[in-house]
Amino acid sequence: MPRIAYVALGANLGRREANILRAARLLQRRGAARLLRVSGLYESDPEDIPGAPRFINAVAQVVALHDPADLLERMKSIEAEVGRSGGHGESREIDLDLVDYAGEVLEAPGLILPHPRYHRRAFVLHPLRELAPGFRCPRSGRPIEELVDALPDGLAVVRVGGWSLITRG
Repeated sequence: MPRIAYVALGANLGRREANILRAARLLQRRGAARLLRVSGLYESDPEDIPGAPRFINAVAQVVALHDPADLLERMKSIEAEVGRSGGHGESREIDLDLVDYAGEVLEAPGLILPHPRYHRRAFVLHPLRELAPGFRCPRSGRPIEELVDALPDGLAVVRVGGWSLITRG
């Protein structure tokens, strides 16, 4: 049975769209996952980084080829390859987060599934809803529409474009 996972991609430095596209493609090329689809691109103000450039975000739907911990390690390697320099709370060339892994609920050192903050992030929920309108939070069972409706005011994201990055077979 395929293990469908969702990976959030974001960038606010450098060639933001190109960095996201490169990271999405590297998920497949580096053997981390088989890329199925990537959402459109969404632009948002940075959270907790005053004065920083705006982020471009997307979500990739993938078939995971490894267990969650191995997939996360491969994602960190891809971040380094694309040129990530900033840490949490800093501007960065690329940021990859494992949002969901086959609906698993997991708490392990360095890995919490689903991602512990995804349900509070408009820049994750909107592209995730685009790819998986029937998605339900594995922890709470809440449908994605309810998660989006529960977002606080002021977390605006704007769909700014996209691509037809759909991989077949």
